[in-house]
This record gives sequence, C-alpha cells and structure tokens, in this order.
Amino acid sequence: MSSKKQQQQQQRLNPQEAAQQFQARRSELQAIATKIGELESEADEHKLVIDTLRETQAKEPNRTCFRLIGGILVERTVKDVLPALEGNMAGLRQIMDTLVKQYKEKEEELREFQKQYGAPAAAAASSTSAATASA
Repeated sequence: MSSKKQQQQQQRLNPQEAAQQFQARRSELQAIATKIGELESEADEHKLVIDTLRETQAKEPNRTCFRLIGGILVERTVKDVLPALEGNMAGLRQIMDTLVKQYKEKEEELREFQKQYGAPAAAAASSTSAATASA
C-alpha cells in the first residue's frame, strides 16, 4: 500500500481507533525490543563459550567438548565446535542488526503517527490501558 493511501486511511480514524492503532504499534515496538534483548543475551553467552573454546583450542585442539544440537547432547572436538559456534554468532549478529533496523523504522512510523494524531492518540491509548487494567 502506498504512503498516500495509508495517510488517507489514517485520516479517517476516529480518536478511539487512533488510540488502538497507537497501542498496537507501541506493542509491536516493545516486542521487537524484547526479542533484541533476548538475542543480545544469547550472543553474550555464545561469546563466553567461544572465548573459552579459543583458549582451549590453543592448548588442546583435539580436546572433547559437548554441544547441544536440537535438544541432543553430542560429543565433538573443540576444533569442530568452534567454527560452528562462530557461525552461529555471526548469524545472531546479523539477525540483531536486522531487528535494530526494523525497530528504528517502526519507531519512526510511530513518531509520524503520533505527529499526525498528536497527544490525544497517546493519551487515549494510556487511558484505554488504564481502564483495562482497573477492570
């Protein structure tokens, strides 16, 4: 859908619809932020393991280690596991970069939506959520 069509559609929203749409967009932003946080935590864990395995590889590259693959614990050597973990880490970074980019785009869309509907959309959204919480 083109941006003109989106703007025309948004101009027809009443305050309650605007508040609902604002709330939905804000929830979407929060979900993306949560996922980014989860992936950062997972990347930190990968980094710790990779650092430990690098130290071990320098001393004993044929040392056995265990890796969980699809819920199954498998025995491998450090020299086999390290490249796979580094590949996983690169994949995590790529996904996080994509999510951060998506987050910024959604954040800008929310900002534009808020400019178009002003504070009433945000206020109505917070009063709607407050009414829901008190019910």
